[in-house]
Amino acid sequence: MTRTSKSPTARPAPPRRVRAAVPTRPTGSGEPYGPSGLPLDLDKLLAARLHAVKVRPYLASALFALHVVADRSVPTMAVDAHWRCYVSPGFVARTPVEELAGVWVHEVSHLLRDHHGRGERYAEDHGENGPGERLRRNIAADFEINDDIYGDGLPRPAGAVLPSMLRLPDGMLMEEYLRTTSLSGLTPDLAWLDCGSGADGQDRPWELGPDGAHGLTRQQRDAVRFRVAEGIKGRPGDAPEGWRRWADEAFHPPQPWRQLLGAAVRSAAGAPGAGEDHSYRRPSRRAAAVPGVLLPSLRRKPPQVCVVIDTSGSVSDAELGSALLEVAAITRAVGGRRDLVSVISCDAAARVAVPLCRAENLELIGGGGTDLRSGFTRALRSRPRPDVIVALTDGQTPWPAEQPPCRTVVGLFPRPASAVDEEDPDYAPDTPPHWARVVTIS
Repeated sequence: MTRTSKSPTARPAPPRRVRAAVPTRPTGSGEPYGPSGLPLDLDKLLAARLHAVKVRPYLASALFALHVVADRSVPTMAVDAHWRCYVSPGFVARTPVEELAGVWVHEVSHLLRDHHGRGERYAEDHGENGPGERLRRNIAADFEINDDIYGDGLPRPAGAVLPSMLRLPDGMLMEEYLRTTSLSGLTPDLAWLDCGSGADGQDRPWELGPDGAHGLTRQQRDAVRFRVAEGIKGRPGDAPEGWRRWADEAFHPPQPWRQLLGAAVRSAAGAPGAGEDHSYRRPSRRAAAVPGVLLPSLRRKPPQVCVVIDTSGSVSDAELGSALLEVAAITRAVGGRRDLVSVISCDAAARVAVPLCRAENLELIGGGGTDLRSGFTRALRSRPRPDVIVALTDGQTPWPAEQPPCRTVVGLFPRPASAVDEEDPDYAPDTPPHWARVVTIS
């Protein structure tokens, strides 16, 4: 056997260290490293998301729909309109899990409330596209969502902006904060704030854009919003008032019912036959066809409107107050002529038609059962006979069997489909008749 001797001064070669390549820019495939080489603690970030789902279960579908992209260019966390969540590895490393959960909820709230689209529309309408305006929109969007995110398991992270910083009320929308308040006093201190284009509609250099990987299509984004809205409506006691209001309006936006009601009244008042009468003051143009016979001509006169207000016990005081506001709006719809509008209070029986002097001075009498048929009968017996009848009611009433000889508009106070009569559980209210123009009053 041959042995090989070693020099006493020889040393073994050190092992070669191979450093893994780190992408200089996130590719959208969810790499657990940021461009700086600082590893993203993905386990901690996902644990924070699970905590957010635990304390805000109605947002689970939206939270799990976000795709994580690591990027050192992001100050903290940010989102784009395509539901990508850009995360700073350093921010994750220094932030506790509970606070990270709050940031998850904060960012997904921007997307659910469509701050991207709303910010774009506001910038286009007001010509505000600079960096300062972008920051103002981001602050206003944060004001809208931060007032009801934190608490109940989500501690407020340091630096979260709230309306109280400017002594502003909670519960307002982003557009209201922008229109009514100057945010310039906050912008120097919050220049670092950047929640991405998902918060204000202005693209960032570090975002992957519409053609990047793992973005959601418009249909997918709408599907996520729909699932969240259905979850909130299914368990309304678990969500704050702001989220319940959002769920009600997310896919069924409130109709501009005042404009619709006014348009319905004007349409009924201007329809053929409404407000028309024969007059001999101006001979008819057809008189030339029958010499020696004086024919009257049609004369347009201002339409008479009679408003029947449901004053039964099922109508709340707030709804009666809203009815008085609608009486004033109806007066404007007929040119401001209060002498053309009369009001009838009606529960199970109709009161006398009262000419309108001032809507706020009207005395509404009632509080019993509901039968608007007597109100229609009283309206048609009044003199002059109305050209248009407007019924303001909750719909819990029988309706006339025959169509009145005038135009009819029904302003309907909404009621849940499960509403029943306590004395008769099998009672189901009739829907307004087909010959009436129906407008739901929000």
